[in-house]
Amino acid sequence: MKIKKALRIFINTIFWALVVLVGVAAALILIYGNDLPDYKKLATYAPPVATRLYASDGSLLIEYAEERRVFIDYADMPVQLVNAFVAAEDQNFWTHPGIDVQGIARATMGNVLRLMGFRVGFSGASTITQQVAKNFFLTPERTLSRKVKEAILALRLERTFSKQHILTLYLNQIFLGARAYGVGSAALMYFNKPVSELTLAECAFLASLPKAPNNRDRAVERRNYVLRRMVAEGFITQDAADAAAAEELNINSGFTAQMAEEFQYFAEDVRRQLLNTLGREALYNGGLYIKTTIVPEYQRAASAALNKELDAYNTGRDEKLQGAIIAMNPHTGRIVAMAGGRSFNESPFNRATQAMRQIGSTIKPFVFLAALERGMAPTAMLLDAPIVGRREDDSMWRPENYDKKFLGDVPLRFSLETSRNVPAVRLVEQIGVDNAIEVAKRFGVYPADLKNVNLSMALGSGETTLERLVLGYSALINGGRAIESKLVDYIEDRYGRLVGGDAAAPVAWRHDMMPAVEQDASAPLSDAQSLYQMVSILQGAVERGTGKQARVRGHTIAGKTGTTNEVKDVWFVGFSKDLIAGVYLGFDTPKPLGRGAGSHMAARVFADFMKNALADAPDQPFAVPDGLTFVRVNRRSGAAAKDDPDGIIVLEAFKEGQAPNRVPVAHTGIGTAKIGGVF
Repeated sequence: MKIKKALRIFINTIFWALVVLVGVAAALILIYGNDLPDYKKLATYAPPVATRLYASDGSLLIEYAEERRVFIDYADMPVQLVNAFVAAEDQNFWTHPGIDVQGIARATMGNVLRLMGFRVGFSGASTITQQVAKNFFLTPERTLSRKVKEAILALRLERTFSKQHILTLYLNQIFLGARAYGVGSAALMYFNKPVSELTLAECAFLASLPKAPNNRDRAVERRNYVLRRMVAEGFITQDAADAAAAEELNINSGFTAQMAEEFQYFAEDVRRQLLNTLGREALYNGGLYIKTTIVPEYQRAASAALNKELDAYNTGRDEKLQGAIIAMNPHTGRIVAMAGGRSFNESPFNRATQAMRQIGSTIKPFVFLAALERGMAPTAMLLDAPIVGRREDDSMWRPENYDKKFLGDVPLRFSLETSRNVPAVRLVEQIGVDNAIEVAKRFGVYPADLKNVNLSMALGSGETTLERLVLGYSALINGGRAIESKLVDYIEDRYGRLVGGDAAAPVAWRHDMMPAVEQDASAPLSDAQSLYQMVSILQGAVERGTGKQARVRGHTIAGKTGTTNEVKDVWFVGFSKDLIAGVYLGFDTPKPLGRGAGSHMAARVFADFMKNALADAPDQPFAVPDGLTFVRVNRRSGAAAKDDPDGIIVLEAFKEGQAPNRVPVAHTGIGTAKIGGVF
């Protein structure tokens, strides 16, 4: 009887205990269950994902992210990675309804003992499902109300979603240290590999991180604990665990989004542009795939060429010379290389795109183009003789040539190839200052709303950026089309949909990673014949004029040097048929570069770059428009070679109605006409 009575009392106690528990649970659900977040939105989970910047060859440059994350679908999760997290975090995950009753009992007992004064730490009983509920919807505070809400949400999540979907949420959302959220990003961060290539030891290490994501001192110990848990749960054999435990844990900097120094100026320009066009949220959390125009081998060649010249000059100097180089396709504006200084880490100021400096004689091709457009032939004679009493802005000015000499009458070609200043002054006076500067404005070198136009600006005292100067020169060889520089070819969202860039739809790519050229229907900036005459003269400037240092063996190259007063800035802009590059050198606070310095330094940088960029390319002569007549002439006199055969003979391009000079002029000394003319 006593046994039956005791059993009855025990059963009644259990019954009423369950009634109380059910009542308490019902009360808690009634109190906390009505104002919970809408968990059903997790059916279309789209977490913040890092945006990635790629070079034209598909290589990764950098990622932009507030939370570094790479989304991985459950089907792409390695089995051992899933098992490692289940063994370490929630061994009953596949069977419990969202909460683990046994775990709650253990945690409750431990916490009661601690409150009674025993040295027992708080032990959690959160399942993976509960962690999903907390991470997505709740605060990390340790309160009863939060734990109740967490449990209710976990139960509801389990009724709504599959175990696989819950694991997908968990493994993509969890913080694993070093700004890495989710296993995809952590695999790249710690091991520089995708999750599909992780070893068992590496899977176990990642599964050990949730408890202490930023503490790597006990990395091996914690990894081995996870391996023991995997053995206990039957996921792996002891032999497999022993082999994994013996594996050296090569935790490296992994993918830390730190690109090589030479790409940083370009990447920063891309970041600034996209921040303005896309906004911060899309750029840093949108998971965009951004295909840029940069060509890695060109970029490395450009940075090496620039730094070689800067290092040679800067040896033993306190104040360091700076510089920039930018290279692009002149037909599309796609920037293939850009360096804005010696070191981005030392100075992020981009001298290729941000520095406004006087451009010196690099303005002359546009001034001389104004003359060619007005019917002057490349053989038209200009007087190279002293100009006395030239007034500029209420001051007397006496223009000089760099060699302090005067050669008399010289052909337009010869004057530009050798960059003589005095004939250029006379040419500007002849065609008009406004007309000369109008061409520079038309080609985008100077702004369209340029004010205070004067003669010195027509000779290069005006300021512009290296980027704008190179864009202006591009129009000389692309048929006179005004183009804009392009940093990005296209942008895809996280689902592979095209959302931005220069292509409105997928484009056909050639083997050299260049998209097809879209023809511009707008009117050209100048006529084709005048443009070719100018290109031909600039080719001569490289072959036998001031740009000799820019020659590249086996390739047709054209270009122009530039030097400002007192050699404070030196320039060179040059091009082949399909590649153009500009170089600038100068101190950030303008001052003379000193004895022996000059535009030949910039030309050397250009040549070093182009030698590498064109190493495997065939020579491509510049395209010749219809309607020109070619005649061999004496470069110094402009007369036909048959009439003046002595000296350098060049093949000159003439428009209809133009012809070589009839009478040769003296090759030395002051010209026979307009001697000492006063302007």
